[in-house]
Amino acid sequence: MATLYERYILPKLLCCACGAPAFREQRTRIVPQARGQVLELGVGGGLNLAFYDPATVTGVTGVDPSAELRAIAEAAPRPEGLAVEIVAGEGERLPFPDALFDTVLCTFTLCSVRSPAAVLSEARRVLKPGGRFLFCEHGLSPDAGAARWQRRIEPLWKRLAGGCHLTRPVSAAVQAAGFRLDDNHRFYLDKTPRALGWCEQGVASLA
Repeated sequence: MATLYERYILPKLLCCACGAPAFREQRTRIVPQARGQVLELGVGGGLNLAFYDPATVTGVTGVDPSAELRAIAEAAPRPEGLAVEIVAGEGERLPFPDALFDTVLCTFTLCSVRSPAAVLSEARRVLKPGGRFLFCEHGLSPDAGAARWQRRIEPLWKRLAGGCHLTRPVSAAVQAAGFRLDDNHRFYLDKTPRALGWCEQGVASLA
């Protein structure tokens, strides 16, 4: 059962933190690349919805296990004419048939799921042939010093940030799931401590 912190405080903290300028900038770069029928994994508070292009996106289905975050997403700003459906569900067991979506989008979500491998496997399952997986995630830094700090603070960080992990690999996990990386950028977020700011963004297709 969710605690009072998880129900009433954490959703607002997550929306505030993930809506910071450094995160917003990355959303503006990856989200507009979505095409056709889109599935957004971990839609959260709907922070990506404002950046979809209704001229190229048929509709967006956002899935999230948190009722509190889904309620926030329902009211989140989005372009006029963008069809959006917010549904309950977990990335490890998506409630959709095979090969349904043209694009699967995942931003700052793999850090907090129970099994990134299972989520990525499900993303492959629901993608149409020729579909694309778009991602922007923070994770394990390649720099030894930053990685040491990530391992030190991760136990406390997970408790405060809704199970968010700092030491999960990103691009390597996408490739291990059977995707081919067609575009990949790796960098530190601006004005963010290195232990919290390593980010990997890319476009992948079915291998």
